[in-house]
Amino acid sequence: MDSLEVSKILGAGCVALLVYVGMTEIAGAVYSGHKLSEPAYSVEEPEVATGPAEAPAPISALLQTADLAAGEKSFAKCKSCHTISSDGKDSTGPGLWGVVGRSIGAHSGFAYSDAIKGKSAEHWDWDHLDAFLASPRKYAPGTKMAFAGIPKGQERANLIAWLNSQSGAALPLPPPPAAGAEEAAPAEAPAPAPTEH
Repeated sequence: MDSLEVSKILGAGCVALLVYVGMTEIAGAVYSGHKLSEPAYSVEEPEVATGPAEAPAPISALLQTADLAAGEKSFAKCKSCHTISSDGKDSTGPGLWGVVGRSIGAHSGFAYSDAIKGKSAEHWDWDHLDAFLASPRKYAPGTKMAFAGIPKGQERANLIAWLNSQSGAALPLPPPPAAGAEEAAPAEAPAPAPTEH
């Protein structure tokens, strides 16, 4: 190989490197990133407790100020797996028409997980719905429901109140707790009002 051939190869390499660097600079100028004036989506940051921890408000207190429109909006999180039609049809999850007061795991024709079937002696009362919606996996370890839960108590109360309104006969809201009294853990509920499916 003579020196002219070596010079051509080195020259071609330098030109290729120059083209690469030039194209990188041009692409960077054309597709330069820009900062948004506001975030495209927001991520809720958990509130940091600064003092002694307060006990969460009992569901019976939160239901007193429940917002049905906000509850219907929260149901959008449930729509991909549940229906709310009066014909009681199931989807990936059981139909939720008349769920408040219904026996747990008793929606006919739906294949519940053993975790839910194990609670069949209980009813979907206010406390059980609140505990389940807060964390389905904590409430019924082994449940097939993949939903992580609704951390905010008022949002759960709104959704539960709205679900209660989606039935043939809505149950009356529980009375507010007595001043200074804390709500007990979920107990077995009284027999629910009959619902039509």
